[in-house]
Amino acid sequence: MKLSRKAMAISPSPTLTIDARAKQLKSEGVDVIGFGAGEPDFDTPEHIREAALKAIQEGFTRYTPSGGIPELKEAICERLKQDNNLDYRPAQIVVSNGAKHSLANVFTAILDPGDEVLIPAPYWVSYPDMVKLADGVPVSVMTDPQGGGKLTAELLQRYLTPRTRAIVLNSPGNPTGQVLSRKELEAIAEVAERHDLFIVSDEVYEKLVYGGAEHISIASLDEAIKKRTVIVNGVSKAYAMTGWRIGYTASLVELAAAMDSIQSHLTSNPNSIAQKAAVAALRGPQDCVEEMRLVFDSRRTYALERLHKMKYLSCSEPRGAFYLFVDAGQALGLSFRGTAIDDTDTLAALMLEHYRVAVVPGRGFGAPAYLRLSYATSMENIKEGLGRIEAFLQELK
Repeated sequence: MKLSRKAMAISPSPTLTIDARAKQLKSEGVDVIGFGAGEPDFDTPEHIREAALKAIQEGFTRYTPSGGIPELKEAICERLKQDNNLDYRPAQIVVSNGAKHSLANVFTAILDPGDEVLIPAPYWVSYPDMVKLADGVPVSVMTDPQGGGKLTAELLQRYLTPRTRAIVLNSPGNPTGQVLSRKELEAIAEVAERHDLFIVSDEVYEKLVYGGAEHISIASLDEAIKKRTVIVNGVSKAYAMTGWRIGYTASLVELAAAMDSIQSHLTSNPNSIAQKAAVAALRGPQDCVEEMRLVFDSRRTYALERLHKMKYLSCSEPRGAFYLFVDAGQALGLSFRGTAIDDTDTLAALMLEHYRVAVVPGRGFGAPAYLRLSYATSMENIKEGLGRIEAFLQELK
């Protein structure tokens, strides 16, 4: 059986691969500490769950408009105004089956075959493959992870070609936790303006910032940059709703209409019940978000202090999201019980099989000497897991 070239060119997500192996071991009764998949470990807040139950009881279980129900679009516009001082109309909003689906819609709508998309590396693992699926060409713009993995206007200039169509921004970022400042965003916006580029701004971690960092949407800088920006966001990270699969975009009306049309053919509409739950999330009390953020911050501080004391590992301070992106380069070339460690894939596999700790190797993020650890797990797990990592490192020779 012959598969398409497009299908053969796509790699499975390494974050989900390592998480699947960890879950398999757990199902077999093995005590595994998971620092893998990126989802909050909190329950979805009660008022959101109650809204979903009410939707079921009232029979809200049929098709909805393809781009989302009007009530949810209005709630998104309200939240964008309140949180980012951005004015959008419901016609500019497209609700999708998660922010990942939103991104797929964006790339499908803006790319022609051969168009290039500049993606700062380290990057979230799915960006390059999403661009490929839309017949585009992902171009990795390598930043310095030790410097926070921040994109700069100077870096962008080096990678621009006549085929460049768009820039991907992810601030707060996965996996580095970097948060771009207003000055940094202004410089990137100037490049986009000068070269007539789209900006695809993934802001799904906007609520999770620490240490005095501030999330600024690049679309809020001025009206001109807003017109060329597609904001991508969702309820998964801020409201512990990863499985509900609700994401959304905010963009020009013409682009929103195109994405709505694309979505209508591929998925009909987002889940009806989850849309009602998302309305409750966006319009309901927000104290639950702050409570989660404070817990993440305390875990971040503790884990960073522990990692700074471990040999062979180093990590810059993340200012957002819930990840530590750890430089394991000093461990490469060493061995564990006779097995040579040539890359972080081997390092992660050995940790999982021998010390029952699941971490994600950096290859899928465009930084093969690194490991990603999520602190979206309990403090008890963090303490135990970091202890196991430290014990593992002691065995390296």
